[in-house]
Amino acid sequence: MRKRATLKEFAPGRGYARKDWDAVSDNPELTDKELLQAKPFSEVFPDLAASARRGRGPQKAPTKELVTLRLDRAALAVFRATGPGWQRRIDEAVKKAASKIAG
Repeated sequence: MRKRATLKEFAPGRGYARKDWDAVSDNPELTDKELLQAKPFSEVFPDLAASARRGRGPQKAPTKELVTLRLDRAALAVFRATGPGWQRRIDEAVKKAASKIAG
């Protein structure tokens, strides 16, 4: 027998408003019989499941290389605070510094 999950309460700051939470909170809990009859997502929506698995694929013209890099937290916070595109701005700053070093 499956252990039942406890009912969750609304928690602000998780990407949805109280109004959204209230709109879906009246859904009835599934019974054990209904859970046993449930089909896997990939069986019900095979095309959608296949497209979700695919990911981005290889770059057409690879110009960048994926690396792991440890940065100072304070420096990283400055870039992140500038909003979306902060990774690109770090890349630009590194290229600028590299051109100075290369002379």
